[in-house]
Amino acid sequence: MKILLLCSSFNGLTQRVWVELRRRGHEVTWRQAVDDDTVRAAVDALDPELIICPFLRERVPDDVWQSRPTVIVHPGPVGDRGPSSLDWAITEAAPQWGVTALSAVADMDAGPVWASRTFVLPAEPPRKSALYAGPVTDAAVDLVREVVEKASRPGFMPDPVDVRRVPGRQRPGMTQADRHFSWTDPTAHILRRIRAADGAPGVRTELAGMAVSVFDALAGTSALDGHEAARPGSIVLRRHGAVLVRTGDGAVWIGQARPVPGTPGPRVKLPAATLLGDRIADVPEALDPVADATEPREISYRRTGDVGVVTFDFYNGAASTGQCHRLASALRSAAAQDTRVLLLQGGATFCNGIHLGVIEASANPTAEAWRNINAIDDVCREIITCTRQLVVAAVGGNAGAGGVMLALGADQVLVREGVVLNPHYRTMGLFGSEYWTYVLPRRVGPPRARRITEDCLPMSSAEAVEIGLADAALPGDRAHFDTAVVEHARALAAHPEHARWLATKAAIRAGDERRRPLETYLVRELAEMSHDIFDDRNGFAAARHAFITKQRPGRAQAPRTAAHERLSVPMVARVG
Repeated sequence: MKILLLCSSFNGLTQRVWVELRRRGHEVTWRQAVDDDTVRAAVDALDPELIICPFLRERVPDDVWQSRPTVIVHPGPVGDRGPSSLDWAITEAAPQWGVTALSAVADMDAGPVWASRTFVLPAEPPRKSALYAGPVTDAAVDLVREVVEKASRPGFMPDPVDVRRVPGRQRPGMTQADRHFSWTDPTAHILRRIRAADGAPGVRTELAGMAVSVFDALAGTSALDGHEAARPGSIVLRRHGAVLVRTGDGAVWIGQARPVPGTPGPRVKLPAATLLGDRIADVPEALDPVADATEPREISYRRTGDVGVVTFDFYNGAASTGQCHRLASALRSAAAQDTRVLLLQGGATFCNGIHLGVIEASANPTAEAWRNINAIDDVCREIITCTRQLVVAAVGGNAGAGGVMLALGADQVLVREGVVLNPHYRTMGLFGSEYWTYVLPRRVGPPRARRITEDCLPMSSAEAVEIGLADAALPGDRAHFDTAVVEHARALAAHPEHARWLATKAAIRAGDERRRPLETYLVRELAEMSHDIFDDRNGFAAARHAFITKQRPGRAQAPRTAAHERLSVPMVARVG
């Protein structure tokens, strides 16, 4: 079937739908709904049999939906209407939520229903961004499959909605007044408000006398010892970019903040402590604020039998210079332990490479970009050169650019089914580093590595396994995935062939080093990157700014690749 994906941006959900439908043999094209004329031109040029709108904020022109089947994917249960569905669901602590596929009509979200799905919401308020990327996206993709199947049936008609008999209702767009909280409010109330706005638009408040929108909130009451007398709203501690703010009955860690409109400086979402800068110069740094397991860490290490697990969870998968230094240090420490397998697990987003926001907001963006790329290269080198353990990378969330290449340094790469990978750099005007000229060709071969980095297309988990980019795709939700990869790592550690695999790995690494030292790949990559960063030969500065400000970036020149050998460790555990 010839299908047009009409979207406000080619976001994670739209990419997931795109790769899924293409794998099923459909002719799929996506277009951004810039304005009505752009939409009409796309429809006239492509002549689709079906239009699907996985992520669309704008109305579809009447003459378009009246001329051919046009289906809107709405992140709410049947009958729900409005642009802030997930925000209201989290704020009001809805016990369950849903996703609905419905026909485009004159009134937004009011058309006949093609299909719907529901799912349970956790009692602990989820981040809106995580809810959207997880259960909402999974349900939406399942819906799209059903829509396409129904669209192929002659005479199929979607069901009209009887608003008196459905769980959802029309809701207005949520305003900042609806999101408002006071720092004197209970911690649980503040957490729910901020998490309902996570990703966008955040909640406006004041920190250290600065008007900001805040994101990425975690309870921090156990870190409050000695600061109980502080007034609500005051910042009492810092930690790796986050700030601990006193609330009415405890404290909240705020990880990210952005200046509100009208505030001097770039409107870039940054680690809160970085944004506040000298305003919190006298606030002490927490040396070990996570002594208790109730407060998650950005980077953590645990041991389970002969498996050492390094977990890192960077907001939106962006790895700043400081975060990369800390992750490299954690990997060195993990590699020094007497474990047999090292398991590397990412967060909701595995990793997307360097932190473009921190770079954009830096007083010297080129210098900060150079520091950042060198720092993430150090992380990759720790993974590639670890020969005391087998290394398994567990990619449970989407990954892009240097984040994909970071995972490829491992001996095995396990991905969760439904994950979307973007293993390329050109759309950001970069040649790329992270030792990609070494790790990518040894997995997929030089010709395919060249095509991947030149075509700049999203890749499904199934395709990644088919071409050897990943070793296995595991089914299930994130919790099941995290359990399965630990089970698999423990099976590798206990396998009788472990010692032989480890010896083979060391021999391959030594042979590669004799043929061409690992450092030479880095030298070549950084030589190219120096032109991209300092000479801006392919528009990195403009592409970075476009990305941060939600504009469409340009494309850059294509890199070249080389081929290498790698260790192949079989899947020894039943996973999934």
